[in-house]
Order: sequence, then structure tokens, then C-alpha cells
Amino acid sequence: MHTTVHGFGYGLVTPLAAYLMACLGGALGLRCTARAMLVTRSWRPGWLALGSAAIGSGIWTMHFVAMMGFTIEHTPIRYDWLMTFASLAVAVVMVGVGIFIVGYRGASGTALFTGGTITGLGIASMHYLGMAGMHLDGQLTYNTFTVAVSVVIAMAAATAALWAAGQVRGFLWSVGAALIMGLAVTGMHYTGMAAVEVHVSGTAEPSTGGSPAELLAPMLIGPLAFLLLAGVVVVLDPLMVMGGPTAAPVERKPGIPAHTDGTRTTRHPARRARRPLVHRRPRTPQNR
Repeated sequence: MHTTVHGFGYGLVTPLAAYLMACLGGALGLRCTARAMLVTRSWRPGWLALGSAAIGSGIWTMHFVAMMGFTIEHTPIRYDWLMTFASLAVAVVMVGVGIFIVGYRGASGTALFTGGTITGLGIASMHYLGMAGMHLDGQLTYNTFTVAVSVVIAMAAATAALWAAGQVRGFLWSVGAALIMGLAVTGMHYTGMAAVEVHVSGTAEPSTGGSPAELLAPMLIGPLAFLLLAGVVVVLDPLMVMGGPTAAPVERKPGIPAHTDGTRTTRHPARRARRPLVHRRPRTPQNR
């Protein structure tokens, strides 16, 4: 039996809340990624890992906040806990791979394309893995073309966000990039939901899984608490807010002298010492 699917069960409340979650995670992740490009290599993995977790948590939270408004007529929906939180791990890991590539190779050329592609695929994988964790008395099918469009949107959004993080132009620049990234990620989510068609077999309630309301508590306690902690780290770091560059320490390499002022010392060739002129008396024959 074909049934009606509603994606906005609470009106504009869930789309706006989902968009804010995506923007929050994107803003924190982009600032951490930008900060990682300004520090030494010993501190860089920590900032990149924090940025990966922030973006992954924000996108995951966005997805399931939006799913609060997803309802299907004539059948209740349950969610598999293991599959749901596995989608969070996939989002953080794949986003992390893309961010680490850009963080160490730079936000340009092949590194940007590779990092953006992996990050975008991570966002799409999180979405469809979370959808696979849904249990209902029926079957979900997808429109192949619409699914492909949603994946392209995810990759384009991730590439643009990583490029913006590599520009390091200050806090306002990252906020603008986060707003665009949140819009693209939320658009990717609802594009993917538009590809869903549901064929209901009956009205029986699934025997396994948790209801959307039961998933709300861990979403607020877990990822949102982490996003709050990441926000505190960003606020307490003045360089994160002002976007000013840090003075990179001079890397001493064997056999290469370190120059503190960035200028080279020019050595002039040694001049030959001129011998003093000795005035010699002319030799004349002596008169005897």
C-alpha cells in the first residue's frame, strides 16, 4: 500500500532547528580547521580532530532533529540505536579524513578536491546510514537520480567549506561560510528525503528500535554538549576570534642557519690589502 510521507510534521520548527545545528557545527569546525593551519605541526592534529568532531556532530544532530518532523501515515517509525550511532561515527571519521588532507596539504588543487569529495561522501553516508536504521511496517525505496543530486550537493558543500577554511580571513568570514555550509547540508538532507518513497505493508508497530522522542535525549546530552564545549574552546582562544596569524617558530634544520629577521647576510668578497707604495730612489752611477 502506497502512503503519504510528511517531512515537516512540526512546520518550520524542525527545519530551522536543523539548520542552526548544521551552522553551529560548521562554524566551530571551520574555525578549528583555520586555526590548525596557523600553528606548528605538533598542535595541528588536535585542532583538526576537534574540527572534525564538531562538523560531524553538527551534521548528525541536524539530521535527526530534522527527522523529528518526518512522519508516515498509517504506521509508526522506530530507530535502531546501533545503526543510528554508527552513522555518527561514520560522519566524524570521514569528515576527519577530508579535513586532515586539507589541513596538511592545503586547501587548493588536488588536496581540496580529494578532501571535499571524502567529506561530502561522509555527509551523504551518514544520512543514508541513518535512514537505513529506520524500522517500520513497510519498505523504503529511493529515486536514483534524486539521491545522486543529494550526494553532489554534499560534495560541493564540503569542498566550498574546506576552501573557506583555508582562506583564514577572520571570524566573520568563517561565520558566512558556516551559514552557506549549513544551508547546503540542510538542503542535501531534504533533497535526500524527497527521494524517499514508502510502501506500507500494514499498521503494526515494529518490535525493535526506539521512537524519535527516545532519541532526542541522547542527542541533546551527547553531541550538543560536545558542541557547547567546542564553542567554549573557540571563545577562549583570542586568535580563533580575531583570525590573526601566529608567529611560526623557526624550524632549525641541520646544516641550515636560522635567520631571525628573515634577511640574508651578504658577504662581500675580501678585498686584497694594498701594499704601501715605497718610493725608491733612482739608481744613478756614483761618481768616484
